[in-house]
Amino acid sequence: MTDEMKDLERLVAEKAEEGRLACAAAFSIADGMLVAPALVGKVADEAKIRLNRCQLGLFGYYPEKRIVTPASAVAPALESAIRGALIDGRLECAAAWEIAKSLEVAKMDVSCACEALGIRIKACQLGAF
Repeated sequence: MTDEMKDLERLVAEKAEEGRLACAAAFSIADGMLVAPALVGKVADEAKIRLNRCQLGLFGYYPEKRIVTPASAVAPALESAIRGALIDGRLECAAAWEIAKSLEVAKMDVSCACEALGIRIKACQLGAF
């Protein structure tokens, strides 16, 4: 095992609270170590650490599990960006993040818009779904 992998395992264990690693913490680790988020997710999984508090609100909240709710209205620019990024009728997690960044809206705004539009988000960058 490389020193980088040992450091990654150590950081995942340090950032985990009660056997759970928040999505934001996982991305912070990935950014800090310059590794793919999927690798952080894999290391967490191998250590039996559950991912939680998805930044799109899709999983890891207690007791509800999900906190995303359909938006009451979806801005035309947001709907257009979402529909333009669909693959097989679904929006990838990374695309949702990119849309949020490019339109300067919260990630949760993108997932709430998807809920309102009946569009599912897939391919978690951490490998959770």
